[in-house]
Amino acid sequence: MSSLENKKIVFVGAGNMAEALIRGLINSSAVSAKNITGTTPEMHRRDELKQTYGIAVGSDNAQAVSSADIVVLSVKPQILERVLQDISSSVRSDALVISIAAGVPIAAIERHLPANIAVCRTMPNTPALVGAGATAISPGSHCGDAHLQLVHTIFSAVGEVVDVDESLMDAVTGLSGSGPAYVFLIIEALADAGVNVGLPRNKAMLLAAQTVHGASKLLLETGEHPGVLKDRVTSPGGTAIAGLHTLEEGGLRHTLMNAVSAATARSEELGRKYTH
Repeated sequence: MSSLENKKIVFVGAGNMAEALIRGLINSSAVSAKNITGTTPEMHRRDELKQTYGIAVGSDNAQAVSSADIVVLSVKPQILERVLQDISSSVRSDALVISIAAGVPIAAIERHLPANIAVCRTMPNTPALVGAGATAISPGSHCGDAHLQLVHTIFSAVGEVVDVDESLMDAVTGLSGSGPAYVFLIIEALADAGVNVGLPRNKAMLLAAQTVHGASKLLLETGEHPGVLKDRVTSPGGTAIAGLHTLEEGGLRHTLMNAVSAATARSEELGRKYTH
């Protein structure tokens, strides 16, 4: 992977995802705090970031990006077009621009930037806040191997990274981008179920969350198919098969598949406004 040493990185927008990346980069020593700048119009947020991470902060997006080697567009998709108009004349022609805005196509970003600039679209998720994120990345036509390696280095600091064609980015948004919300709902439901059968709320929540965490860790570390691991828990006539029968009867698998499809469709809908 390409080194980020001496690269100046500017995060345009300093929300939770930007903070997760800043924390990951600093904690992994991938980049020094002195080479990171964050921008936000909120003074209290600027003070918070400066005090916590020792990075430079500001409110002027155009000024901040003028000296940046890497610009991370970490604002909501609804305001991205306005932000791009604000910074377009200030972004260096040799800068790498990385977007984490859901649903916004690379072509729509490139239209607002200097010709032939390197743009990479990404879709991280909120577990990046604890270094356990899942990020998909899609390079634009002017994004070379060296640029792509830099993007890998940045997002590997907060979790796992996969390369996908941009045509699959809406599907990524529906699965891993939105997926933590589905899992949180499942954990909450499991904890409620534990309370329903007599467990104290705090213990039920811990057991539910740790069970999901442990199952995921077991799958990732063994590389086994989830069906194989499921079968190892499920003994003939036992408790697990009784529970699984109820889940299948309730359509859990069908409902989760529909949830991913619905979220994917919504991401496509959000992106269509940028294709005209």
